[in-house]
Amino acid sequence: MKANIPKGMGGGPQNMQAMIRQAQKMQEDMAAKQEELDAREYDISAGGGVVNVKINGKREILAIDLQPEIVDPDDIETLSDILVAAVNEAIKRVDETNNTELNKITGPMNLPGLF
Repeated sequence: MKANIPKGMGGGPQNMQAMIRQAQKMQEDMAAKQEELDAREYDISAGGGVVNVKINGKREILAIDLQPEIVDPDDIETLSDILVAAVNEAIKRVDETNNTELNKITGPMNLPGLF
């Protein structure tokens, strides 16, 4: 049985080479964008600004700044809760930014493990 492929579909070696070049360019663009995103730094605040977290695009915490009024030896739980919230928000912001920026390159295509 012979497959009936419409014109322009499949196409032969030239179309395959063009697709491979396009995929390689996309991979290079994504690698460059990921390097740029990894170098970005984000400042996130929580608890009304009493806790500030600085994080980079690799999700590495660079600094945590605490305002004196949040440090209460009798209420360590509140400080702990605000720190957790700040770090989680920082990680979320990095992930959202990375996804948004990389999706600009790939468009709606989702090929896990390909790039």
